[in-house]
Amino acid sequence: MIYNRLFGCRWSVRLQSNPFFCGIQGSAGASPSLGWGNRAFGVLPACVSRLTIGLLFMLICNSVAVHGQTTEPTYTVIFSTGFEQEEGYEAGFQLSGQNGWVSFGSGGNGVVTNFFEGYGQQGFIGFNSPAPKDAFLNVWNPIHRLPAGSNEPIVRFYVLMQIVDSTNGEYDDFRWSVYNAGAHRLFSIDFDNSSLEISYLLDDGVEFIPTGLAYDNDGFYDLLVTMDFARNRWSALINDIPLVRSEPITTTGAALNLGDINAVWAIRKLGSPGDNFILFDNFEIVASSRGALRARLEPLGFFEGVSQLRLFGEEGINYLVEWSANLNDWTPLTKVLAPIGGVVEFGDAEANPLSQRFYRVRQNW
Repeated sequence: MIYNRLFGCRWSVRLQSNPFFCGIQGSAGASPSLGWGNRAFGVLPACVSRLTIGLLFMLICNSVAVHGQTTEPTYTVIFSTGFEQEEGYEAGFQLSGQNGWVSFGSGGNGVVTNFFEGYGQQGFIGFNSPAPKDAFLNVWNPIHRLPAGSNEPIVRFYVLMQIVDSTNGEYDDFRWSVYNAGAHRLFSIDFDNSSLEISYLLDDGVEFIPTGLAYDNDGFYDLLVTMDFARNRWSALINDIPLVRSEPITTTGAALNLGDINAVWAIRKLGSPGDNFILFDNFEIVASSRGALRARLEPLGFFEGVSQLRLFGEEGINYLVEWSANLNDWTPLTKVLAPIGGVVEFGDAEANPLSQRFYRVRQNW
């Protein structure tokens, strides 16, 4: 369950009254290429472990105190369903009208059995043609939560999904759209079944922004969207790969609360829809407190001549890591998005194992 995953740690390092430094000798990082199906989707940091502290760091401090103060977050399951019969869902009937689900527009939506083999029942929208005048079908279960002013301002949405391809030569878009309690659309993640590209749209409505990632119609995908309503930021991971990094929930000053999360079928050619559809299961919305607020850097030592580091951060938050040779002049090293669990590992390709470097980390908006 997503609400059992680690957030990160508060930390400080005592060095001449400054709580942000972490010193090690040298560093250089390998960044293996990650594949997704038959496509390559960019580069992420390598994984390593163990703490090492540089000699100069120890000489300056005489002794070094690294504090890992972890504040456990609280969790509240706002909504969760697997669309199973024991929950009151009937396969072969429309999803809209069951267990509080509602819709706007027309077209196919319902509950099916074992389309994800071994997962019981699933929800879907698409396949059956809407009325010729309808360009969209939205299906959602009303949430109406006000997390920005609550003790649990972080909301995570998780769903297992697949876009099933058309057989009639017409291809549409499928989206997950987040609305506030005033029915204002805050942002959308779009799956284009013509190009197989994934993009997103903010509430300024100006343009869809490419993520640089694509999907496969045969693939099952775990989508995790993290929304921090107190900070007006959201991020998304798909199959644990960063999809969207720290974008504003609203760019227009809209109310920062959660009304509902819509599955959307967007018809490309009005009156000529595809028979494509989106399947979804394990639909969960979980609110949490912030838990740990500060990141912690761990120098890890050398592996095959490369010195690497580990960042413990807050899931879904972007961080900027900087280095210095003298604790006065700081140079950006890399930007890091803390993934599920908040732990990511990376390297410093320019470091010399015979020289001293210090590192610090801060949030990067």
